[in-house]
Amino acid sequence: MDYSTLNVNSSTSKTTPTAAQSSGAADTQDRFLKLLVAQMQNQDPMNPMDNAAVTTQLAQIQTVTGVGTLNNSIQNLAGQFTQMQALQSVSLVGRTVTLPGNQLSVENGKANLSFDLAGNADAVKLEVLNGAGNVIATEDLGKLKGGNQTYTWDASKSPETTNLRYRITASNGGVAVGATTLTRDVVRAVNTSGSTLQLELKNSGIVDYDQVRSLG
Repeated sequence: MDYSTLNVNSSTSKTTPTAAQSSGAADTQDRFLKLLVAQMQNQDPMNPMDNAAVTTQLAQIQTVTGVGTLNNSIQNLAGQFTQMQALQSVSLVGRTVTLPGNQLSVENGKANLSFDLAGNADAVKLEVLNGAGNVIATEDLGKLKGGNQTYTWDASKSPETTNLRYRITASNGGVAVGATTLTRDVVRAVNTSGSTLQLELKNSGIVDYDQVRSLG
């Protein structure tokens, strides 16, 4: 397996707290305490601050500081999780994945396609389109149950076999049924340079990792 195309550059997603972040939290706490001390020094001797009020304000600054620390910790965990995903996804390089899409690849005169139906359908139609968007083949697939479906299209008599796409239309009792077309593609590289883990595919370009439905 060739790992030379693997891209796990995570410079933009590194979430280690910076000196500026730590300094900002310390400055906020310092200003809060100075205001509290000034308030106590200038309070009315005949009407001093209630102990409960002082305690509440001290608790508030601790809460603010704690939230800032918790936020940094969560960011660190998110960064570590992304890197862990990247390491695990190295095994995907060179493999075929299935994800939403409508590209159709013909091999040995046949094209294997799959799609998801949102519900049962009594009429399902397949249309194959060329690169210009014109329909070059139509087939009735009949009645199908909801869920994942697979079909093999015979392209041996098709006038075109490259740059093809397809679409599925389905209905049940005359009411449209949602259909999601799926495509198969090969993983060329893994990319973590952004905020999310992405895969670079041979035909579909860069897609988010969470779009992958299955491995094939």
